[in-house]
Amino acid sequence: MATPPDQQPVQPYGQPPTIIINNNSAAASAAAVIGGVGLRRRRQSLWAHFWLLMFTAGIGNVFYAMHVSRWNRDRGL
Repeated sequence: MATPPDQQPVQPYGQPPTIIINNNSAAASAAAVIGGVGLRRRRQSLWAHFWLLMFTAGIGNVFYAMHVSRWNRDRGL
């Protein structure tokens, strides 16, 4: 059974299924945690600051603190 080139083939089934999307915050947060993305606020590390103080005379602490603060700000945390 061939169809003429100017016609679409007839589909043997009816309408496509209805897709329902659940848009609530609990579902979105559960999906983020399950996916491993989970938005958690990054904290300053006492040990990182200690070793940066020892090895960079304190200037590394400034850059580390700026990095963590920027990371949290970019993610709205």
